[in-house]
Amino acid sequence: MVLDTANVANWAVKDNDDSSGFAAYRDDYEVCKSRPAAYRRGMSEHADRPFWETKTLAQMDAREWESLCDGCGLCCLVRFEDEDTAEIIPTRVHCKLFDPATCACSDYANRKRHVPDCIKLTPGNIEDLLWMPLSCAYRRLHEGKPLPRWHHLITGDRETVHRSGVSIRGQTLSELALGDAEEALDFVAWDLLEDRSDWEADEG
Repeated sequence: MVLDTANVANWAVKDNDDSSGFAAYRDDYEVCKSRPAAYRRGMSEHADRPFWETKTLAQMDAREWESLCDGCGLCCLVRFEDEDTAEIIPTRVHCKLFDPATCACSDYANRKRHVPDCIKLTPGNIEDLLWMPLSCAYRRLHEGKPLPRWHHLITGDRETVHRSGVSIRGQTLSELALGDAEEALDFVAWDLLEDRSDWEADEG
């Protein structure tokens, strides 16, 4: 079996690569514990439904796009792809920039400088990124599916993804701890391929 290392650490960002990105939205996000209020915050100016139900991914502005990231961290793991079968092999080894405590990139604005092969997610390339988590909001909306019940845009709380056990916070090992990239194969985790979309939302 011939393996091609695919370090797919990436935090989704629109084409203009807004450097404030996820961190800025997270800092500005007004936490709301009630679902109705969370929905009101997401309301479009032109409809009585939240923006993710009325806009395509391509129609969203940078702030809306960034807000879709649920913070699970699954896309920041090192994966391998079998060149013969195209099978994706997930591991519990995370990108060197990933902070396992916060479950976020430690240098989001400059990540491409440190990790050149970090993939920038756009509305135009989602179709080709077959390794994207099945529960990922970007993937689900692209496929015409609703946001998971534990998503912060539904619950109004960014901790829900962690309390519900969906995220990988505190469950991974940094690639910096390995002597060789292929040592990540010692930490293969097939359970990470499971679709976590329907997991119950623990709203505390």
